[in-house]
Amino acid sequence: MRIALGVTGGVAAYKAAELARRLQQDTFDVEVIMTRGAEEFLRPLTFAAITGDKVIPGMFGPSDSGPANVESAIEHIAVAQRIDLLLIAPATADILAKLAAGIADDFLTTLYLATKAPVVVAPAMNVNMWEHAATQENLARLRARGVRVVDPDEGYLACGMTGAGRLAGHEAILQAVREALSPRRDLAGETVLITAGPTCEDIDPVRYLTNRSSGRMGYALAEAALSRGAAVVLVSGPTSLAPPAGAGFVAVRSAGGMNRAVGQHLEPSTIIVMGGAAGRHPAGPWAPPKGERGAAPLPAGCPPWSRARTGGPPASCSSPRGVGASPPAASSGREMSRRTSRNRPTSPRRRSHSATADRASTVQPGMPSASLSRAKSSRSRRASAVRPW
Repeated sequence: MRIALGVTGGVAAYKAAELARRLQQDTFDVEVIMTRGAEEFLRPLTFAAITGDKVIPGMFGPSDSGPANVESAIEHIAVAQRIDLLLIAPATADILAKLAAGIADDFLTTLYLATKAPVVVAPAMNVNMWEHAATQENLARLRARGVRVVDPDEGYLACGMTGAGRLAGHEAILQAVREALSPRRDLAGETVLITAGPTCEDIDPVRYLTNRSSGRMGYALAEAALSRGAAVVLVSGPTSLAPPAGAGFVAVRSAGGMNRAVGQHLEPSTIIVMGGAAGRHPAGPWAPPKGERGAAPLPAGCPPWSRARTGGPPASCSSPRGVGASPPAASSGREMSRRTSRNRPTSPRRRSHSATADRASTVQPGMPSASLSRAKSSRSRRASAVRPW
């Protein structure tokens, strides 16, 4: 599919270059139209290098662009007929007012009137300009005509103020583009509840049980349901993925938390997709302190959470999960260390060093110099033989 990307004269124009790259990564062919104001912030060569296609700078191209012909005279009509979607990002207050009033004084506004393709606009401007009644009225008129508006984000603006006016994130814009191009809206009116990602069952303040679920399948299902017109509630365990724009998002950590979240949103849901990888074995009561490093090992067959339940390894694991087993007698860390060092076997390297030291001690002060030299040489060779380096 082919998308016409309109770039207008705002500070956020530099973000349009990355947006063009993201559109290409989604297999869209991108054709860029720049207004005169946009060229003050970014050169057309940047977009030409990214898209591999020529950039349309205005209604009338430069004089060195070649001889005039019928195609160049009605190029805005040709572009309007071959594109599948018109995306304007960033859209300034000026361009929104022109689109709402039907003014066609440059290539981009003329293209808007000439095309029958869906239109998506992503405004970016000062917070006061965004909240002005005239801007809101223009947006209401555009929405009434079927134009999709991606509302700006809130944050620190280039003018030094804080509030709504930042260009929306690329994922939110791409989601609006996919929804506008989606021919199927068969899930309109449905509420889809989806679970995704892993769960983490805490054993103590450091350790927990989890799995390798990435959550990508559940997130992809949420995006697909949104593109088909459904209202989506996504219940997700810990993942590194960004929630899909437009979906209700509930973050959970444990299997119990996921169960409670699903129960809270179960009643209004008409479709449920259980894509989450919830843990099957809850860790039981959480142990406030971390287990001692020198603690006795667990008997064979004992699950790791048995120590969290009893404060130490159970005597046996005949009962489920070690429940009811009495903990072993407590011993101090110093006593455990002495007992461990007493029973630890001497390593071969330590024995070799000890033997070398014993032999070296046989060299007496009154020995002849030749014998002393041979003893030192022999000791040096033995010592170097046991060094790993």
